[in-house]
Amino acid sequence: MIDSLLNSNTATQTIETDAVIVGAGPVGLFQVFELGLLEIKAHIIDSLAYPGGQPMELYPDKPIYDIPAVPVCTGKELTDALMKQIEPFGATFHLGQEVSVVEKQADGRFFIETSKGARFLTKTIFIAAGVGSFQPRTLKVDGIEAFDNTQLFYRVKNPADFAGKNLIIVGGGDSALDWTLNFVAEGPNKAESVILIHRRDGFKAAPANVAKMRELCDQYEMQFIVGQITGFEESQGQLKTVKVTGGDGVTRVVPADVLLVFFGLSPKLGPIADWGLDIERKQLVVDTERFSTNVEGIFAVGDINTYPGKKKLILSGFHECALAAFGAMPIINPDKKVHLQYTTTSPKLHKVLGVESPVFD
Repeated sequence: MIDSLLNSNTATQTIETDAVIVGAGPVGLFQVFELGLLEIKAHIIDSLAYPGGQPMELYPDKPIYDIPAVPVCTGKELTDALMKQIEPFGATFHLGQEVSVVEKQADGRFFIETSKGARFLTKTIFIAAGVGSFQPRTLKVDGIEAFDNTQLFYRVKNPADFAGKNLIIVGGGDSALDWTLNFVAEGPNKAESVILIHRRDGFKAAPANVAKMRELCDQYEMQFIVGQITGFEESQGQLKTVKVTGGDGVTRVVPADVLLVFFGLSPKLGPIADWGLDIERKQLVVDTERFSTNVEGIFAVGDINTYPGKKKLILSGFHECALAAFGAMPIINPDKKVHLQYTTTSPKLHKVLGVESPVFD
């Protein structure tokens, strides 16, 4: 479905539009909805290859409990629901690319160009980039980058790729423990062997998962080594072993088919830092009436912004989207009066949403 939303011709033409949203996380997706209710079509740009942002990248299968009226959902379920909700508005996604150029034009519009050559002329920009683009924190061992995406991975996209392998998993957070337990468990993704390496005998992970890991070690189903990877050995271009130096100063040589490293993701503002926006502690300063930045026509919603009393919650971002959409209308369509309408009762909104107006007795 996502592939059908991509605009493959953007590198050869400049798209004129009313709104460009930077960031396809939950808040960016809901911004599509709020703009759509005001009959504004949006284009969405995201550095990831798929929508969903942080929940899809960091915890697609983890439960989220604080979405209003939804007792529990996973990051993937939330993303799927938001994608379904915005279907009526025909947003176009431009994924796997970053905004590299933003230039204010004489007529007040913004020229945008992405790292893949997509170009836009837009009246407004909505920055919903979370805490910026995510880059994995890498393993600092000279030369080991030669095995990136062949034997060294910082994300698991398809667990089946690692079934039957001798795995070394590095890290002490939830991702490292989750994948350790996944690959030890009986099933189609079970690894031949799993060794977990962490620099200390303490974890920033769910206590139940830590206890389960230790139990599996006691049962000789896996191993846990306290230490850090300080080197490796290769043969004919293949990674064969890694050198693990423990707190005792002893270096052990451990065989490995694959290294899975989970040191977390480092958020980076990237090119946004060069757009002339007011920034405070790597966040964009906004007002709380329209969630506008200091540059007229550029709005910021979600975790990327800051203001007095700011709370980094998805539901807060959703609220900000509504006010930003209404705040943008005088720029997008200055001659149009906008009245607040309710999706429960407005025939106009029902038409926009493509639903039948209910009949009340």
